[in-house]
Amino acid sequence: MTTDRRALLADAALDVLADEGIRGLTHRAVDRKAALPSGTTSAYFRTRTALLTALVMRLVQLDQAELQSTAEQLPPLRTAEELVDGMSLLTRQRLTGEGRRRSLARYACVVESARDPELREILVPRENAGREAVRRFLAEHGVTDVENRTHTLLTCLDGLVFDRLVSGGEVPREALEGLVAAALR
Repeated sequence: MTTDRRALLADAALDVLADEGIRGLTHRAVDRKAALPSGTTSAYFRTRTALLTALVMRLVQLDQAELQSTAEQLPPLRTAEELVDGMSLLTRQRLTGEGRRRSLARYACVVESARDPELREILVPRENAGREAVRRFLAEHGVTDVENRTHTLLTCLDGLVFDRLVSGGEVPREALEGLVAAALR
């Protein structure tokens, strides 16, 4: 039951962060969002740092599950168009519904991690099926320095998501096509 309660509180903290920003992330706000008695969150996570760490760990867990699921939905990537399709699917997921809320929380956590090496370590990009699919695609297309090109391509994709999260709208397909073309050069 403790693990379930911790996950419930971490999910509530994600919601608070998405709705109210980093300043709104308090133990009381999480208690309210989780519809639990006052003091429950602080009983599980004594400090703000402990709460933020639990939130970031949960965020990474949810992101990894999403990336795995997305990669499983796609056929093996053989053409640039198929890679663009996969990137387009991921950007839509990150900009709508629960994915948008997680993106808002993720970027707030990234800013906090600039001052907190422990959070930064948790947020380091992880191996996942999506990253592996991009790496394999680039290698199969003769790209040299596959690791750096994969990192650069995914970092640029992340930047496009951030831009559209702030400015609104979808990531234009032409932008994704340009990223893929640059990665293949």
